[in-house]
Amino acid sequence: MHGEDLGSLAKFVVVADEKSFTRAAAKLGISQSALSHSVRRLEEKLGLRLLTRTTRSVAATEAGEQLLETLRPAFSEIDSKLASLTSLRERPAGTVRLSCSAHAARTIIWPAVDRLTRANPDITVEINIDGAFTDIVAERYDAGVRLGESLDKDMIAVRIGPQLRMAAFAAPSYLERRGVPLTPEELTQHSCINTRFATSGALYAWEFEQGSRSIRVKVDGHLVLNDMYMVVEAALAGHGIAFSLEDHVQRQLADGLLVRILDDWCEPFDGYFLYYPSRRQPTAAFQLLLESLKYRS
Repeated sequence: MHGEDLGSLAKFVVVADEKSFTRAAAKLGISQSALSHSVRRLEEKLGLRLLTRTTRSVAATEAGEQLLETLRPAFSEIDSKLASLTSLRERPAGTVRLSCSAHAARTIIWPAVDRLTRANPDITVEINIDGAFTDIVAERYDAGVRLGESLDKDMIAVRIGPQLRMAAFAAPSYLERRGVPLTPEELTQHSCINTRFATSGALYAWEFEQGSRSIRVKVDGHLVLNDMYMVVEAALAGHGIAFSLEDHVQRQLADGLLVRILDDWCEPFDGYFLYYPSRRQPTAAFQLLLESLKYRS
């Protein structure tokens, strides 16, 4: 295979991933016409249509999908091998790409990245904030961050944070007006601030545990939000009872602006883990970040 063919294959993967020649060209730093010409020449050489183009979108054909199944892991392995060569340098270098939630990024990832990049100026860290369950292999991330209960079985997982707890809470004015629920079941008699999942679009059923008992409650109310900071603001404004990770509202609870309820129904659970494919050889830059993130109780 000629080097030109390899370059065209790599460009094809980017177009397929971005589902747009415009975005792919911007990502590759070349003109849209040059990119289109490169992919068209590849299709002509193979005698196959790899992409279906419309005025609004670009999608891989059946032949294109079959080619992508081979190319994605191959290019991922090449990237990993090239990056691993940086271990031969005197100073660690390279790029580490992570996918995680906003909460994990703010509370755990950022402090470690701040220290790492200050001490190692040749290391670049890209953090993608995403509430969905990103396929880190297909999207060519080095690692992702998830709660322990959501980890895939074929991944290496490293604990990077303490156990977490949920909290149910409301403004004092709301509880004075409507009363305090004493059991999770009583939440159905209250106005609650619902949260919608970014992944499935479904409403989150609030989960409570007490010893061996586990209860999921589908709450109701006049607000549905998909941002936890808006949920807290709505609770502060007295719109009803809300449910979130307790560290979202520690300050407001301590100041008395919010009141915690059903505390004995919110037991600790496994916190965040960094996970990455077992077949991928970690680079020196990734190893340094991993060491700085490992949770030491």
